[in-house]
Formats: sequence, C-alpha cells, structure tokens
Amino acid sequence: MTSAERSTHDLLVALAGRLPDEVLWRLRDWLAAGAHEPLAAMLTRELLRHRLGLTDAERVLLVAGAGEWGASRRLLEAVLPLDGPLHTDVVFRSGPDALDAAALSVLGVVRGHPGCVELRQAWRVGPRGDQRVLVVHGGERPWLLAGTLQRVLRAHGDRTPCVEVLPAHGEPPAYHQAAIIGSAPLWQSTASSSSMEPVAAG
Repeated sequence: MTSAERSTHDLLVALAGRLPDEVLWRLRDWLAAGAHEPLAAMLTRELLRHRLGLTDAERVLLVAGAGEWGASRRLLEAVLPLDGPLHTDVVFRSGPDALDAAALSVLGVVRGHPGCVELRQAWRVGPRGDQRVLVVHGGERPWLLAGTLQRVLRAHGDRTPCVEVLPAHGEPPAYHQAAIIGSAPLWQSTASSSSMEPVAAG
C-alpha cells in the first residue's frame, strides 16, 4: 500500500455525492489501474470545474495523492477551501429483497476479498432514476476492490457504478451515513467463526 494511493482513495470517498457519478467512477477506475498522472490531472480539473471546496484534511489528501503524481501546483492551490461540516439531503432506499445477478456477482467478490467485514446495498433516489450504491466496510487495498466491483457492475449494465469502500471502523461522511441508514445488508462476516454467510436483504 502506498500513501498516495490510500490518500487518493480516501479523498474520492469524501467526494462521493459531491462529484458527478460519471466523473467519480472514472477516477476510481484509473486509481485501481495505476493511471496516476491522468487521474491527478483530471481530479484537480474537475474540482475546479465544479467549484468544489475541500476541507483542510481533504486538501492534505489531495496534495499527498495528486500532488505526488504531478498535478500542477498552481491548480492545486486554486482549489477552493471549505469551512464547516458537510451535510447531505440525498435520499436512499433499500430496494427489493431479492438479489439480482449484479448483487450476487458483487457478493462473490467481496466474500473472497481479504479484510471485508460487511456489504450493504442502497438505491439513491434521483430525478434520472434510482442509482445502485454499494457500501463495503473493510477490505485490504480498498482502491483495488472498488475498481473490481465497478467493473462487475458495468458488466451488468451500470454505466456509472457507485462503490464506496469504507474503513472497517470510524465514522463515515454524511453521504455514507445516509446510504447506510437507507441500505439493506447483503453480507457480513461472522464474528464466531472464519466462515462467511450471506445475509438476506431487506
């Protein structure tokens, strides 16, 4: 694990719900593929284009990732500041009880990935229709897991897959808290044994 990759993954998690889905999934795909220089250039450009501000902690992550990979210092310094905590008014719902082919495929990947402890699924309500959002807790090299799960979802027809791989512990951002509250559990690791069993969604 490199600090630049981890920092960029954490920043992209923080930008979920703030950057458009079509931008965020591409950035995560490039991070998983190791396309660091184009990622750094695009991330900085999109922050400026959408006039998104960053907290001090997020700016540290940006410099540790995009700055390390050659993003323009002038553009990095032009990213707006953000004061105060972020809030979200996004609405999520749990969706149907039955698992579709995409969810089953994702489940197979998560169960076999080291360090994962839980998989949840929510549907984000929006004017262009509902969007599936996966939330995974835990997982080694989370940027690689996110990239793999995105490719699985795209293979099942999701053009802008939303995959949020969070740390196993700690308080998630407001967007992810809302997604978790509105989600259904698909799987969790068992504390009593090394086996992993699926959890019925609902």
